[in-house]
Amino acid sequence: MSQSQPRPQLSNPWHLLAFGFGSGLAPKAPGTFGTLAAIPLFLLLQNLSLPIYLLVVVAASIVGIAICDRASRDLGVHDHPGIVWDEFCGYWLTMFAAPAGWMWVVIGFVLFRIFDIWKPWPISVADKKVHGGFGIMLDDLIAGIYALICMQLLVRFI
Repeated sequence: MSQSQPRPQLSNPWHLLAFGFGSGLAPKAPGTFGTLAAIPLFLLLQNLSLPIYLLVVVAASIVGIAICDRASRDLGVHDHPGIVWDEFCGYWLTMFAAPAGWMWVVIGFVLFRIFDIWKPWPISVADKKVHGGFGIMLDDLIAGIYALICMQLLVRFI
């Protein structure tokens, strides 16, 4: 994280969650570190039934709108680079119905990061035009949907 960005207070629960339990404080590639930090939580969630897993991801995403909005307003920076709760939810969405095994964890990670960084349409539109907590979450959720589609195609054809 650049020195010019305001620093969150990890003692504040909104900031702690928004900054992915501190993973978003990485000086380089905070989104990548945030996605890495989402993996252990995914491993705890992966054995849930598909409906319950989806319910958890939807709930985390809805709550994430408030988390990201609050942290963003507190710091006075829209979509502060260290806010990575959106990466957590985008990765978990990518991993919906993924087969078990480290190969799929890694493939999901790579696919999600590709779409989150590349931002093809409409991800780029959401990133630029939609603001607040909803905007912070939306582009990563769309990236997660793109990565999910690719993941399921790989599962089906590999």
